[in-house]
Amino acid sequence: MLQQAMFGAGCFWGVEATFRKIFGVADAAVGYAGGHTENPSYKDVCSNTTGHAEVVWLQFDPTKVSYAELLQVFFNNHNPTTLNRQGLDVGTQYRSVIFYYDEGQKQEAETAIKNLAASKKWPQPIVTELVPAPVFYRAEEYHQQYLKKQGRDHCEV
Repeated sequence: MLQQAMFGAGCFWGVEATFRKIFGVADAAVGYAGGHTENPSYKDVCSNTTGHAEVVWLQFDPTKVSYAELLQVFFNNHNPTTLNRQGLDVGTQYRSVIFYYDEGQKQEAETAIKNLAASKKWPQPIVTELVPAPVFYRAEEYHQQYLKKQGRDHCEV
């Protein structure tokens, strides 16, 4: 049975492309979550007034990839110490956030954050938010698999 996961780690194009490469990820979609506006558009979210983060929603097969492994991919592919920023992208929509679907995911994420902080991989404190999964609003179709449509497999900085 497939399970869900949702992560915000900056611009959703690269995050989606990264997770799509993971064996056991059955589906990935980009969208918006965590704000106060219903059915926001990309333009709305970019106005930095909706409270939404750019996120990737996943369906995964836990017999092929564990949630802990997805957390590792999440933390290995962005800087969890920069508040409301990833690379050149600045704004609350680019925040580092884990939206958990159940207590098991919450506990695994808390452990992953604690272990990452203890590892001293990052000299600054981890600022990743950990909150219950809200409604996921699927982004406009032109954002889905955007990098693939552009003939790329990663974002260029």
